[in-house]
Amino acid sequence: MEKTGQERNSMAGRRTVRLAVIALIIIGMGALTYLFLWGKLFPYSPVIVGFSKHELPHTVLFVQNGAGFQEFSRVDSLIPSVEEFHQLKFTKKPRIFIFRDRESYLRRTITEARFYAYPNGSLVISPWAVKEAEEGKISLDIYVRHELSHTLLYQHMGILAAYLYYPKWLMEGIAVYSTGQMGTSWYPGRDETYGYIRQGNFMPPQFYKTGREDKVRLDVPYRITFIYSEFACIVDYLIAAQGKEKFLNYMKTLLNNNHHDRVFKECYGVDFDQFLLKFKDSVQSSEKM
Repeated sequence: MEKTGQERNSMAGRRTVRLAVIALIIIGMGALTYLFLWGKLFPYSPVIVGFSKHELPHTVLFVQNGAGFQEFSRVDSLIPSVEEFHQLKFTKKPRIFIFRDRESYLRRTITEARFYAYPNGSLVISPWAVKEAEEGKISLDIYVRHELSHTLLYQHMGILAAYLYYPKWLMEGIAVYSTGQMGTSWYPGRDETYGYIRQGNFMPPQFYKTGREDKVRLDVPYRITFIYSEFACIVDYLIAAQGKEKFLNYMKTLLNNNHHDRVFKECYGVDFDQFLLKFKDSVQSSEKM
């Protein structure tokens, strides 16, 4: 039976829709492929193109062709000390990416920082960080251990904790304190940080990485390094006052609990806000000692 014009038009319309859907799927798959291989999703990609792979006892290093980086064993040797401080083991080998040039780094990562740890266990190292380490401006060991601290904690928490509720100030405070980063490069030491706090500089930890952070005025030479050192001083104070075992219990409980203030009070017997007042009072009184 011959189809009517209306039926033919309906069939043609459905065919057009199918073709449009297929085209969108192909475009979407192409865009995702680009993002994974050469774009912002690169650290999550299961396929790594243009990098040499070096599988070591504790890590997997990917070095972009032409980067010339050779200190594989040095980076790999940092893992045991990170595990020792945190009293946790890596559940899988961190993937560490070292880039050849600035353009590649900025195109394939979501950061402009020297180093960046992703919640999936990938860690990226910028070419200018490697250069600064060679020039003695920064310690490659300290900075990599800092990021490995983040990576280790990420491996022991859920995706919601990594992105939403694990205290970001605590992540940074642990990383700076555990690596002895205070007093190196642009990071003020403990006494210098205390001096800035006594002058009225203080970033409330709960403001960090929120809309309220930029509203806090700080009169310090380097804003972010002061903030990180301040958080490390808080970690230092907790450990010095009540011991590392209690601090590690606090740190680990939060890996699977999104009620920070409740966990803090259960661990330390005081509200977090009251503790911060006590910490600042201690900083002020330390000047008189």
